[in-house]
Formats: sequence, structure tokens, C-alpha cells
Amino acid sequence: MRSAFLLLLHFACQSAFSQTTKNVAHNSNAWFMYFGNHKLSSKWGLHLEAQLRRSDFVSNPQQLLLRGGVNYYVNSQVFFTAGYAFIESYPYGEQPSKSSFPENRIWEQVQIKTQLQRFEWISRFRLEQRFVQQPVETTPGVYEPGESIYTNRMRIFNRLSIPFKGKIIMDKSAYFTMYDEIMWNWGKNTGPNLLDQNRLYAAFGYAFPIVGRLELGYLLQSIFKSDGIRVEQNHTFQLGLFSNINFYRKK
Repeated sequence: MRSAFLLLLHFACQSAFSQTTKNVAHNSNAWFMYFGNHKLSSKWGLHLEAQLRRSDFVSNPQQLLLRGGVNYYVNSQVFFTAGYAFIESYPYGEQPSKSSFPENRIWEQVQIKTQLQRFEWISRFRLEQRFVQQPVETTPGVYEPGESIYTNRMRIFNRLSIPFKGKIIMDKSAYFTMYDEIMWNWGKNTGPNLLDQNRLYAAFGYAFPIVGRLELGYLLQSIFKSDGIRVEQNHTFQLGLFSNINFYRKK
């Protein structure tokens, strides 16, 4: 049932892309990322995240993203998170914004981890309440962040990872991983195009003892602009550290 639903999402995304390819821009970017999920007790923990995103590979800024949250662990496979994120976006690429602008974001998610023989499957469903200050023209030819506009977005993420040796990914394991994430806008202040982004990722990783997993990979980020006409295809190098350092010790 879940596999059929994911296939439906994939075809819906491809259909939306085919309808919005009137003006496609191609950019080369690089993202440097830290993701941390750190237990503080048997049930509670912290999510800490920082991403430095660069355009023209590494020459110019694209985005700065800082995200934090509180995790509640149902068991070893399922946890919920709620938190806050701050994002600063900069003009970049062939379809740049008129100026840099900030976004404040509240978010909630559930994440599920399943072992399918040698495959590690992580599914995530996230809701976001976004307060975006898009650039507005304050004087002729001068643009500055405007008033906050509230929008909603939902995100569905699925990742499969497989070790090169052994049945599961353990310390000192090398592995291959790939994921797809689809994002939709919904509610008030949504443009004619509800599909917001699709992210397709593949990478090689290594699980370091204590520190966490380090991944080097490639992301194809497709951004469907709200006007329903412009599309970005961002070819993105990624270097990410995924840390699960446990600050909780059972007595």
C-alpha cells in the first residue's frame, strides 16, 4: 500500500513538471550540511541543523538555513519532532530574486525507520508554516524584504540506504544511499502551481564511530516557481554530516 502511494506521488510530480517547463534555468550549487539528533533522555532529544548553501558551485551565497527542534521518541524506529527554522535566501542563478530576504518557519514531522533485509528505509512526513518576506520595490529600482506572507507546505521524504558489506549499516561501514523528497504548497497565498520542489539525491557514505555518518553526493533540486512558468534545475554537490551522538546514558 505504501509503495503504491509513493509511485502515485512520483507520477504526480513528473506530470506537474511536464506542465511547467516553459522557462527552465540550470544552476550549479554546493551545500555543506550538519544534521544532529541527540537524545537527552529515553523519550526526549534535540534536533540541531545548519546548512550553508552556495551558488555558482561555491562562489556566491545561495541560502543560510538554521533549524532546531525537540524530538519525542516513540520507540527505536519512530520519533516526532516540532521546531523552528530561520532561512536567509540570496539572489542567485539565472532566475534571481530581486534582493536577499528572510524566512521564519515552524515545522512538525514524523520519521519512521524500517529495515528491509539489507535496505535501511527512512520515511518522513513534514508540515511547515512559513512566514516569508519576499522582496518588494520600495523606491524605483530598489528592492527590500517586504511584509511576512504566510504559506503552508507539506513534504514527503523517502530514503533507501544499503551497506557495501554486511546486513546493516554499522560503525566503520561504507554504504550507498538515495532519496526523493516532494514538496507541495497548500492553503491561502498559494500560487497557481501547488508543486513546490522535488529533490532527487544519491551519495556514498561512511559511518564513523561516535561522530556519525558522512555523505558525499549529488542532488537534483527542481524548484517550480509559483507563477507556474519558471522552473529551476539546480545541480548540487552535497557534503553532509549526520550525527546521532547520544547525551543520555542509562543508569
